[in-house]
Amino acid sequence: MTDTMRAVEISEPGGPEMLRATTRPVPVARHGEVVIRVAWAGVNRPDALQRAGSYAPPKGASDLPGLEASGEVVAVGPGVRWPAVGDAVCALLPGGGYAEYVATPAAHCLPVPAGMDLREAACLPETFYTVWTNVFERGGLQAGERFLVHGGSSGIGTTAIQLASAFGARVFAAAGSPEKCNACLALGAERAINYRDEDFVSVLREEGGANLILDMVGGDYLPRNVKALADEGRLVQIAFLQGPKVELNFAQVMTRRLTITGSTLRPQSDLAKARIAEALRKTVWPLLESGRVAPVMDSVYALDEASKAHAHMERSGHIGKIVLKVA
Repeated sequence: MTDTMRAVEISEPGGPEMLRATTRPVPVARHGEVVIRVAWAGVNRPDALQRAGSYAPPKGASDLPGLEASGEVVAVGPGVRWPAVGDAVCALLPGGGYAEYVATPAAHCLPVPAGMDLREAACLPETFYTVWTNVFERGGLQAGERFLVHGGSSGIGTTAIQLASAFGARVFAAAGSPEKCNACLALGAERAINYRDEDFVSVLREEGGANLILDMVGGDYLPRNVKALADEGRLVQIAFLQGPKVELNFAQVMTRRLTITGSTLRPQSDLAKARIAEALRKTVWPLLESGRVAPVMDSVYALDEASKAHAHMERSGHIGKIVLKVA
């Protein structure tokens, strides 16, 4: 390794144009960490929130954006048993993925699934960690239940549709165009709802209500989600694209015995993320290696085109994941 690396930093809070190329020191692996030579880095909504100044990195994390990457391990710190130098991995990152090298806890790494290349593997950590913990652990989705995912054509949505279908749930997905709805159906959704033309509340109520809803929209979707739930249904909130504040009648929550919960991934402890990684390795990685589940790719940009990647993501025309080619 050299002493310095190419990276993309946030020059100041603002729009995609605030991302700029820079040179930084190569990180050093501390106790329990590895350094990865990054081949590909995933682009995610939290990156844009950080760029806008509304999602600060945790204490001690890199200030560079980038929460997932794939590549080759080039250094290991004390106390690391796996992975080893030379291993190909994908990893959840505390930050720093928009760079040629990144340090992350070894326990947050996962092997590249058999038969998958590094580009595809870079699409896995952020979305699969998020979907697994919110849909299956926090949301408790069971086979046969009715599951509604908003943003069905997003990275989170395409992952949630596939995993929920693989585990036997009835999947309903909301998206904003016929093309996106068709993509949801192709991935295993029983019903795709074009929210520009249809009311998802009416669709779900006709089916008996959703047992679980995964939402990243917020705003006026919150009371509508409550109406769309079946009695004893669960709403899991993971983001607020339309804002977190809204008036909500909690009498419905009480009388219909509803559960409203949510989480964000980045602030969770290293131990919690390690437990999620282990669950994914045991339960989900076999589905990826068998081809029953696969990441959906939208587009590729070079590292120094990160601003274009962010602009594309924020136009919301993409289906699946956007990645940066680093190496």
